[in-house]
Amino acid sequence: MSNKTALIVSAHAADFVWRCGGAIALHAELGYDVTVVCLSFGERGESAKLWKQPGMTLDVVKANRREEAENAAAALGVHDLICMDLGDYPMDITRDDRFALVDIMRKVQPSFIMSHSKWDPYNSDHMQTTQLVLECRSTAQAWGHNPGEKVLGAPQVYLFEPHQSEQMEWKPDTFLDITSVWDKKRAAIECMQGQEHLWEFYTRVAQNRANHFKRNSGGQSGGRDCRYAEGFQSIFPRTVDEL
Repeated sequence: MSNKTALIVSAHAADFVWRCGGAIALHAELGYDVTVVCLSFGERGESAKLWKQPGMTLDVVKANRREEAENAAAALGVHDLICMDLGDYPMDITRDDRFALVDIMRKVQPSFIMSHSKWDPYNSDHMQTTQLVLECRSTAQAWGHNPGEKVLGAPQVYLFEPHQSEQMEWKPDTFLDITSVWDKKRAAIECMQGQEHLWEFYTRVAQNRANHFKRNSGGQSGGRDCRYAEGFQSIFPRTVDEL
């Protein structure tokens, strides 16, 4: 592969925008081919604004959410957006669905993977998605699964920030400065017309994480400036030659 790659696995159509849109845009600018997998459109549980309209149907809601996701992906520079349409609230994942995600992992060969927090009592779809990612990562590494295919290496899995971090047992150990691509993330956020109530919330999250970036980037008072950032929790140990 000529470019480095990354894989984002999002439970619903908007999750990748709120939680790691800056990371997507930044790495796209760095030359990464970023693939985003949306397991569902969030059509049942995350589309209240649409359902409040008279005569609304499931197909119309899905079409709206797909369009929003496609527009946001274009704004962020996503290389490939894959919508698996597995349903939501609850998500019903079959063995074939698992193998489909394994196939994607092996095809993409990502340098890193991003998904949800491991614990989320407010949204079982999010927990199920991360468990799926970890299961499929293991299967994609197995030489006995579809022998002859190129197996997956050992990409880091980063858990992006949940909606109520303190309740999710989520503890960030990585902060990414997204100031240079904030305009792209904000444009993607505004593509999510069905969840306009979250636009300013996730703007504030990015501003708060920028403060954490500054506090940790060069000592307690000497860090470089940062206006917008995203936080992530890594799952696996990191192997390095230099700190």
